[in-house]
Amino acid sequence: MLFGVLYSYPTCYKQIVSALRYLTSTRTDVCYIVNKVYQFMHASTDAYWIIVKCILHYLNTMTSHGLQITSSLTFSLHWFIDVDCDGSVDDRKSTSYYLVYLGITPISWKFMKQKIIALSFTKTKYKALGDGIIEVLWTRSFLSKLQLSPVCPAIL
Repeated sequence: MLFGVLYSYPTCYKQIVSALRYLTSTRTDVCYIVNKVYQFMHASTDAYWIIVKCILHYLNTMTSHGLQITSSLTFSLHWFIDVDCDGSVDDRKSTSYYLVYLGITPISWKFMKQKIIALSFTKTKYKALGDGIIEVLWTRSFLSKLQLSPVCPAIL
């Protein structure tokens, strides 16, 4: 949903939002909001520029946050999924989330808008579950190629 006057410096907006998108690989706490402002790069407005400035302010004040990669005695896969079944007010599509842990360290995550408009809550949940299962299977395959296969099944 576009609101406000078009931003005067679209190149600046695109450069900063692209840098923020790159930053989300280690700062999962801002993934969702950065994805939202990234969706409006083609027609950014003053209101979205204010949101970008708020993100930058948050990142500046929370410099100690981010992913902590630590060793663990347990070598198991844990994964979490969730879905926003209400959908976006812009296009009514739901947003899926999954996060895969190896021991206590997050190794893979994704926040994505579903490609379809689900007609039921159940269909939305199954779509998110399927996406998460694909990621876990790929992760297990990758770990087995590194000869690091977890000893137990992935825990949902």
